[in-house]
Amino acid sequence: MTTKTHVVVFLLAVTSLLLTTATTAAGEKRCHSDDKAALQAISAALGNYLASEMDIPCCEWFSVDCDPSTGRVVGFSILDDANLTGTIPDAIAGLVHLQELVFHKLPAISGPIPPAIGKLTNLSLLIISWTAVSGPVPSFLGELTQLTFLDLSFNSLTGSIPASLAAIPNLSGINLSRNRLTGAIPPLLFSESPREAYLWLSHNNLTGDIPPEFAAVGFSEIDLSRNALTGDASALFGQGKPVHQIDMDLSRNGFSFNLSGVELPAQLSGMDLSHNAIYGGIPAQVANLSNLVLFNVSYNRLCGEVPTGGNMGRFDAYSYQHNKCLCGAPLANPCQ
Repeated sequence: MTTKTHVVVFLLAVTSLLLTTATTAAGEKRCHSDDKAALQAISAALGNYLASEMDIPCCEWFSVDCDPSTGRVVGFSILDDANLTGTIPDAIAGLVHLQELVFHKLPAISGPIPPAIGKLTNLSLLIISWTAVSGPVPSFLGELTQLTFLDLSFNSLTGSIPASLAAIPNLSGINLSRNRLTGAIPPLLFSESPREAYLWLSHNNLTGDIPPEFAAVGFSEIDLSRNALTGDASALFGQGKPVHQIDMDLSRNGFSFNLSGVELPAQLSGMDLSHNAIYGGIPAQVANLSNLVLFNVSYNRLCGEVPTGGNMGRFDAYSYQHNKCLCGAPLANPCQ
């Protein structure tokens, strides 16, 4: 056999080996047996919800995302199905490589958030929203150290916000709005998080003060509206916030502080302080906030002249009505 023949045979052998390996890898990518077993168990627990997809590789399922290099299931979502009943299956723990889990707009899914979710230690995104899920926000969620975004909004969750969430090092977004939560906001929430944070807690029954530690957090969005929070919220304000845009809704609480002494962030784009017990005057600085498109301080105890010039023409009397003694345009009562 010539040298050239040896080379050809060797190349053919290598090519055959590579093709066999690629075929095996492709098969793995199409549907790993462990992931398929977990998905079958999830489907069975939900009344064979995924039965129609069982004949095709699981990485091709509408509800599944797979890692292109490993073929393991890294994303699983069930969306917008009013007919799906039951609870979140414990079998979800079998998807050990899962990074994103979404249950959204499933109004007949009920019961508590199962401990099985606490075993998904690779999760970076967890959304369980617009369901009938009830019970507490589990403290075991604090063990999901890779989590960056948590959305448990529009459910029937009760109890307090677990302090364990503060231990998640890269958690930058929390949405617990539209539940029945009580108690105070944990003081160290976002203390381990990146510089830019998002917090939505509206439409609950939360009480207590704003944690003073929030003065060090750069909130891009914070919505605490429609709770029973009290005290001084001025820690949320101040110059030098490390964010590009700030949208703030503190309306319909019991906050009481002097707005005159507050330094508004230059990046402020929206601020609703209505329906509180805030006193003092409106800072003249507000007229120079070029990004401000929403401003509402109605139903408070403010006094003094409404600032003029700058961007103040954007806001009508509705933004200032029902205060103790505000005056000047666009209000009907002129300043004396």
